[in-house]
Amino acid sequence: MIDFNYECDFSLDNEEVIASWLSAVIVSENKKEGEINYIFCDDEYLHKINMEYLNHDTLTDIISFDYTVGNELNGDIFISVERVQDNANDFNVSFEDELKRVLVHGVLHYCGYKDKDEESEQLMRVKEDEKIAMFHVKQ
Repeated sequence: MIDFNYECDFSLDNEEVIASWLSAVIVSENKKEGEINYIFCDDEYLHKINMEYLNHDTLTDIISFDYTVGNELNGDIFISVERVQDNANDFNVSFEDELKRVLVHGVLHYCGYKDKDEESEQLMRVKEDEKIAMFHVKQ
């Protein structure tokens, strides 16, 4: 089950569509969907988590805590809406497109993809693009 939680003045307009897309992403990686919680917050909230749990005194757009067991993906994904907006501006993309990238980024980490070196970061970008292309809003 994919759950969306809000610790700031933000909410997704289309939770069901996004949850269905993320579920399809998980299946496309031959994984099982467990309990994945997205927590949307602001910079201050995520900075505190970054300091407390990772000892990093920096702002970030996403922190994921992976509780995956075997092939079943489980975890908590914290997303700073402020960072997503700033990154969207910096990369000259829409907020919605950058948000999709961050949403799928957390799931891809649970699938085993890393981004700590140049080669793995390139693969992560390819996978993000591949999974974003799976997103379709039915009218």
